[in-house]
Amino acid sequence: MVFPSSGPASRRYRPIAAANIGSTAGQSSDRFVRAWLIVVALLVLAMIIVGGATRLTDSGLSITEWQPLMGAVPPLTQSDWQAALEKYRQTLQYRSVNAGMSLEAFKFIFWWEWGHRFLGRVIGLAIALPLAVLWLSGRLRPSLARRIFGVGLLVGLQGGIGWYMVQSGLVDRIDVSQYRLALHLSVAFVILGWLVWLILDFAPPRAEPRLDTVPDAYRRWSVVLAALVFSQVTIGGFVAGLKAGRAYNTWPLMDGQFIPDGLWRLSPWWVNLAENITTVQFNHRLTAYVLVALAIVHAVRVARIADDEWVALSAKLLAIGLVGQMVLGIWTLVQAVPIGLGIAHQGFAAVIFAVAVGHVHAVFRTRRAGA
Repeated sequence: MVFPSSGPASRRYRPIAAANIGSTAGQSSDRFVRAWLIVVALLVLAMIIVGGATRLTDSGLSITEWQPLMGAVPPLTQSDWQAALEKYRQTLQYRSVNAGMSLEAFKFIFWWEWGHRFLGRVIGLAIALPLAVLWLSGRLRPSLARRIFGVGLLVGLQGGIGWYMVQSGLVDRIDVSQYRLALHLSVAFVILGWLVWLILDFAPPRAEPRLDTVPDAYRRWSVVLAALVFSQVTIGGFVAGLKAGRAYNTWPLMDGQFIPDGLWRLSPWWVNLAENITTVQFNHRLTAYVLVALAIVHAVRVARIADDEWVALSAKLLAIGLVGQMVLGIWTLVQAVPIGLGIAHQGFAAVIFAVAVGHVHAVFRTRRAGA
């Protein structure tokens, strides 16, 4: 996208970042943009949590139409509610799982799905309106405006992906496709990670930048850990889509074995990674073990050699957070995924991913020794 400007090149915009670091006005603008992005990131975190609740309450198919504008208005009269329920009665989920559902019970699942969609609209406006004001007032550098605009585009695309997911459950299924659910969840985490990175770009500069003696290999490991956290989130999407967390509710064994039978019973073999409940849950467990082990080793090594306190602290926070998330996941599993624990597990996963992104940012923001 091209952001038009007027006047001489030197007066096209009033930058709010690097060029104004020393000025009070520039620092004030930086604080405003950072606060704005933090609010948007918190809204995205809330969206991820509400999305988890929507999934766990099987509410996602309660609204059978996608109306980006008019859909913001919920049913207002008794006849409106009856019409919405009648549309839901046409779904296979209603006929197979919720036949005879009362209007009050329908309202419960409707409000979860409506809230999830409404929050998505709020996020879109929370990005679009301040972005337009800052851009038109010349307070945002074009390069930064394009990055934030990119986040907004991804949020809009995410709305379409959400409807694409819902559509999969409206024909010949009682729930949504696990492939589309995993995609929807993964894109939400991409949006959150992108926002976290932008927020950290606006962190106040350090008075005395410290040298960082972390070798390049450890820098790469910070990226690997963040990628593994993201992969674990995607696997978790398949676990959720298949309701695999409600099977094998024992730990550390699955059906009395560490490596259960039937991991590769489907053909071709790769189908097991997304359609075999046993394989999907086993992979989720195994990835957690690998992540925790690597994060602990990484944190210990970085703490020994890093000069920058935030680099070492973020590595420790990531390791501690992953241990806590694994414990929470085990608790959720052995309790057969009650709604409260399931929501907590998904919400804390978003926090962990934000920490992982923050650690990568910290590692690559510090100056290298000798630079």
